[in-house]
Amino acid sequence: MSVSTADRDRVRKPGSASAYGVFRALTGLAALAVLLQGLWAGIFLEHDGQRDSSSRWIDVHARGGEVALALSALALVFAIVRLRSRRDLLLGAAVLMVLLGLESYLGGLIRDNGKDTLTAVHVPLALAIMALAVWLPLRSGRAT
Repeated sequence: MSVSTADRDRVRKPGSASAYGVFRALTGLAALAVLLQGLWAGIFLEHDGQRDSSSRWIDVHARGGEVALALSALALVFAIVRLRSRRDLLLGAAVLMVLLGLESYLGGLIRDNGKDTLTAVHVPLALAIMALAVWLPLRSGRAT
């Protein structure tokens, strides 16, 4: 039995172009949510610790974190199902979700328990998350 070139190419490619497009969309939207997190944080940080003056923006920031986490979870599930052989994307999506979970947890401690000293970890971690969130959709456009 002979195998055509098209069949061989299909076997080598870990996912279709549309699968990569879906993954790029999910991770791109997560990156947008992470970017907006910085904007919303800047808006409420201008009130310099006056939580009552900025409680609405703090709530928006918290909901944005939940959206980013949900999008990263969807991207991870999608990568597991459709892009399994792309270990770089699978691992990147898993790390993004774990870091966003940690970031959300720290944000909750800052907001709900008044642990403002954790901001010194929360903000740099957000920058690392942004770098990963930008890298993932770009990386998915490259061949393995």
